[in-house]
Amino acid sequence: MAAHDVLVIDPSTLFRQGLRQLLPEDFRVVAEARDVEAVRAELAAPTPNDTPGGKPTARDAVTREISLVLFDVTDAAEFRTSVSQLHAAFPEARLVYLTNGFDASRLRMALEAGIDGYLTKDRSSNALIQSLHLVMLGEKVFPSDLALLLTQQSQAGTVGTTGPHKGLSMRETQILRALVKGESNKVIANGLHITEATVKVHLKSLLRKINCNNRTQAAIWALNNGLTEATPTAGAA
Repeated sequence: MAAHDVLVIDPSTLFRQGLRQLLPEDFRVVAEARDVEAVRAELAAPTPNDTPGGKPTARDAVTREISLVLFDVTDAAEFRTSVSQLHAAFPEARLVYLTNGFDASRLRMALEAGIDGYLTKDRSSNALIQSLHLVMLGEKVFPSDLALLLTQQSQAGTVGTTGPHKGLSMRETQILRALVKGESNKVIANGLHITEATVKVHLKSLLRKINCNNRTQAAIWALNNGLTEATPTAGAA
């Protein structure tokens, strides 16, 4: 199994050290920091090559081929900025928000920012590791209970408003619900017993109907329009 270099960003030293011990060998924690600003400062620090006779610093680890960033942001106002900075610093890395609890507004921001996962710290170690493996396989991991929370708030008028489903077929509605869960085309195809090519055809059609450019925008549209399992559909598959 391929090994992944991991950067952990969390204000708790104890949590960072615990996570380093918890993760299996294929997730190598090569660097850690208390916040994104500390990472940016490390990246901006002089390297040994810049300073004659200088000793290697933590930057040597940070500048490796980071493939996964696990981060927590305590200040909601800094969430979007932090994600943008991480994308810029590690454009090839998967970003997973690993935090203490549910927050509908941050889930929305996470979806809009295009991060790869939103996980809570109260899950078991096995569930966390399994989720991280899915992320590294290209899956988007957003727990269904968080999606339901955001949908319920949407229906209550907290975020967005419900509206017509623009003639979506039953199959298109099923695919939209799967997008909310962060499922890939392969997982959707397996769940609906159709081919990936068929999923792509339905996805292209539904994106056109709801005037969205990509699957992330479609997932947000579905959440804002109260698309739950109980939602009636228009048309046939």
